[in-house]
Amino acid sequence: MIDIIGLSFGYKEQMVLNDISFEAKPGEITAIIGANGIGKSTLLKNVCGLLEGDGTIKICGKPLREYRPSELSSQVSYLSQDTVSHALLTVFEIVLLGRIERLSQRISDEDIQAVDAVLHRLGIESFAFRYIGELSGGQRQLVFIAQALIRNPQVLVMDEPTSNLDLNYQFQIMELIKKLTVTEGLTTLITLHQLELAARFAEKIIVLDGGRVYGSGTPSEVLTRAMLREVYRMDVEIVNSAGAIHIVPICRHVS
Repeated sequence: MIDIIGLSFGYKEQMVLNDISFEAKPGEITAIIGANGIGKSTLLKNVCGLLEGDGTIKICGKPLREYRPSELSSQVSYLSQDTVSHALLTVFEIVLLGRIERLSQRISDEDIQAVDAVLHRLGIESFAFRYIGELSGGQRQLVFIAQALIRNPQVLVMDEPTSNLDLNYQFQIMELIKKLTVTEGLTTLITLHQLELAARFAEKIIVLDGGRVYGSGTPSEVLTRAMLREVYRMDVEIVNSAGAIHIVPICRHVS
């Protein structure tokens, strides 16, 4: 579980996050949405301990500041947008790096078995000895998800896991994240630009605007015409069809 209470953060004199409070529960996907540059990635980095602001963040009931780095890395896995996809490393080596704490660490049979197991679980064992740069964007994303899972975390934090992927891989990745979240009881916190994916897969959506929480709730509560007009400056129609929310733009640059 993630519990954020009164989080504020800024770079020098520019405040990016202002009094952010919400919780994310185990077995659920909580999606963070909002316009570009609004602070979504900054929020995730605070949750992972990569940045430190004012306020309180609790991971599994324990304040973030009380975690040792090794303890935090075993509880929280973070998949950033800046994954290295051109390194001369195999898929097996990339996933293994998620398990070891230092490069001088001796690799055990248990480490090797753990990598084999997570590759099999995600159905990418056939990629094991291919170089990461040889794979498609969707295949690489599966590899980095495997790396994030290698320590069996309680919390999964992902920054735009579907960015730059075609429609097929967007759904494949989100279906996988959903399955893992539910079956393993993960607390999953993600940022998304694709609002219809957030509507389809997230139990809870947090809308950021102006450094604050504009709104939070279920997809049907949050994804409203008024919100999209105020936060995204878009006039849209919201269509509910076969249990799914579809957003149809009418015009943009609404004042």
